[in-house]
Amino acid sequence: MNYQDFLDTKKKSFIESGFEINDNQLNKNLFDFQKYAVKIALKKGKFALFFDCGLGKTLMQLSWSQAVFNHTNKKVLILAPLAVVEQTKDEASKFGISLDCFDITNYDQLKNIEKINQYSGVVLDESSILKGRDGKLSSLIINSFKNTPYKLACTATPSPNDHMELGQHSEFLGAMSYLEMLAMYFVHDGGETSKWRLRK
Repeated sequence: MNYQDFLDTKKKSFIESGFEINDNQLNKNLFDFQKYAVKIALKKGKFALFFDCGLGKTLMQLSWSQAVFNHTNKKVLILAPLAVVEQTKDEASKFGISLDCFDITNYDQLKNIEKINQYSGVVLDESSILKGRDGKLSSLIINSFKNTPYKLACTATPSPNDHMELGQHSEFLGAMSYLEMLAMYFVHDGGETSKWRLRK
């Protein structure tokens, strides 16, 4: 084996599990940048939308859910904070998205859902709930959807220095475990072992 072949074996590649979709198959109320984001999320299959507040994450996740439902003929589960559940249903009705393509519930009800595999996809609205590394709810979310083919995490909060939140998202999406992500992209900050910073 020559050196180039050896290097090629070390390349990381993302295996896309999604599908292609045309612009005209997406909700007509989406702006161009939102359509672009939804198309990439659908193509990848497992994706995170880290969009700031007010940029239309709800419409994007509803459009994503509708497209996954149309592709798989199975509902998508949307998990959201309790206060957002009815608001999301109202948004769906407002933008002409059928309530039949998804079920929505709050995070606390996840433990009461008996058949997770009835859903082709899952959306985490306000996915910053994953931030608690050792929390029961974070672990339940990650473990419950390990084998779910389509996943979407939506939040406005992650930053490059919030390694815990980024790592939990990475684990939820099946990209790599929290510890693998830390080892690959972060180093200990000086003499304090509890502080991490991005590698240069």
